[in-house]
Amino acid sequence: MERYLMGEYDIAVIGAGHAGCEAALASARLGNKTIMFSINLEAIAMMPCNPAIGGTGKGHLVREIDALGGEMGINIDKTFIQSRMLNTAKGPAVHSLRAQADKAWYHREMKKTIEAQPNLDMKQDEIVDFIFDEEIDSQTVGTGNEGNLRISGVITKTGAIYKAKAVIIATGTFLKGKIFIGESVTSSGPNGLAPATELSDNLKKYGIELRRFKTGTPARALARTFDYSKMTEQKGDPQIVPFSFMNENLNREQISCWLTYTNEETHNVIRANFHRSALFGGQIEGIGPRYCPSIEDKVNRFADKLRHQLFVEPEGLDTDEMYIQGMSSSLPEDVQRDFYHTIEGLENITITRPAYAIEYDCIDPLTLKPSLESRKINGLFCAGQFNGSSGYEEAAAQGLIAGINASMFISGKNPLVLGRDEAYIGVLIDDLVTKGTNEPYRIMTSRAEYRLLLRQDNADDRLTERSYRLGLATEERYKKHLAKKSEVLEERERLENTLIPKSVANPFLEQIGSSPIDGSISLAELLKRPEVTYENLSEIDVNRPPLSYHAKTQIAVEIKYSGYIEKQKEQVEKFKRMEFKKLPHDFNYLDLSGLRIEAAQKLDKMRPESIGQASRISGVSPADINVLLVYLEKSRRKQRNNNE
Repeated sequence: MERYLMGEYDIAVIGAGHAGCEAALASARLGNKTIMFSINLEAIAMMPCNPAIGGTGKGHLVREIDALGGEMGINIDKTFIQSRMLNTAKGPAVHSLRAQADKAWYHREMKKTIEAQPNLDMKQDEIVDFIFDEEIDSQTVGTGNEGNLRISGVITKTGAIYKAKAVIIATGTFLKGKIFIGESVTSSGPNGLAPATELSDNLKKYGIELRRFKTGTPARALARTFDYSKMTEQKGDPQIVPFSFMNENLNREQISCWLTYTNEETHNVIRANFHRSALFGGQIEGIGPRYCPSIEDKVNRFADKLRHQLFVEPEGLDTDEMYIQGMSSSLPEDVQRDFYHTIEGLENITITRPAYAIEYDCIDPLTLKPSLESRKINGLFCAGQFNGSSGYEEAAAQGLIAGINASMFISGKNPLVLGRDEAYIGVLIDDLVTKGTNEPYRIMTSRAEYRLLLRQDNADDRLTERSYRLGLATEERYKKHLAKKSEVLEERERLENTLIPKSVANPFLEQIGSSPIDGSISLAELLKRPEVTYENLSEIDVNRPPLSYHAKTQIAVEIKYSGYIEKQKEQVEKFKRMEFKKLPHDFNYLDLSGLRIEAAQKLDKMRPESIGQASRISGVSPADINVLLVYLEKSRRKQRNNNE
């Protein structure tokens, strides 16, 4: 096929899902001429699985994306139909916002944002290959010397060439996608869209190893065919909390979700048809997500459980389709019909779209640098499910960082690498590129060692100034951040310096069931008590100034948990000492005496940037770290002696 030049860009983005959208927008907003490709433009910010943004751990990612100047938080604030804060019975570190989205509206709003973005073009086409600065010597491909290649553009299925100084792969589940419904196997991308069939083979040609992962989605059914009297209604929170720090008050009529459960009859139908499941029948090669298994996997693995909960969630305001959360499956349609009909409230549902499993190609993220640039090909960045993660939020977070770092790459600047003590995004990427994953990776609050510092309420404090210095966070966002920061500092000082006499404090404390005091007490000390909240403290706080929601939330947490926060900051200082001990990029680990063979091989392959990162590599023991520390100390002394 004849090839022809169609355009020249700074950055090309392959894929227009949640990762691709954030990558393309970040690139364009940083002043780069950017083009984003999608097999189908209707896939822009598509939600092929659950119609929701946020949730445990994921809500933190969305706040951080927003604090950095990304779009996901702003877009869901425009298009949500229900909002809930999860885990409120637990501590503030794990409070996580989740919003039910109108999925079609979410797609339309994101598409409008991309269409209006200066420096950004979008194109409906399939990318099948790359071009490089120099002709590829076929004898070097696959030999480990591919790091000498520098990408210089992409080639479409129709033969069009688009030159680019950097390329971002964000293909989601499209690469050689296969959909499984029982014995039926179809070559397909998510939601029935066409798969990307050629790019995988060319990636392998350039020495990039691929593997197969699998995920799935439940059935959709008509809302009018559910019996809601048999299910438990779940309404949205009375106070709507915005995802974006740019928003203060959101008012909208919310739509209810519904809770019901499987039962023994459901499980019997599934067990009787295990042999017809693509999962157990051997058709599926890919590894599925541990934390979001199919219903047949749940019944098989948790045979002692009498029931599994599921949520019935609306797909949008202008559709009658409902999403049955927690019931993904690769069983045949007739079996799906039978087991769904055994569930209370679902006895007579009409299924519009059957559940399915989807298998796709992705890479081993251990082949990526912390910047998300490939170790094999210079200028090639990777993001989202292509990196072995799962979830819209994980994808968007990686896309944003890939977009930023591709921009830094072409301008010759240092990449943005967030630490584990700075952001959940830092935890996510460090886990992927340092520890790797053998299954679709999902962020969880338990993965973050310093989660009391990485709360939702202070994401802007942690990240907005850094983004502003990079040129991504806008002047408006930065000023809003500074105003909130000033509010928090001033109010905290006021609370610490305002004394309340016992004649005023004790009646209030008696009213809320808290022990009395003997003398005066500051408002801040009162707020540290478990029974006292910032809201109910207003009864005796007569001079309280009007504050923004975001400021009030942060003040309450910082004062109430100040002791724990200080202890965690001390832990971070110890952690940073390890992170600041940098390792030479050209160091020969294989020749270092004292390292075990496995550790030497892992370190040689991964090329960690610091002792801290090396310590998190699977197969590197504390004894190996001590060997590295001794080497660094000897090198430091030798350098000092040479200087003297």
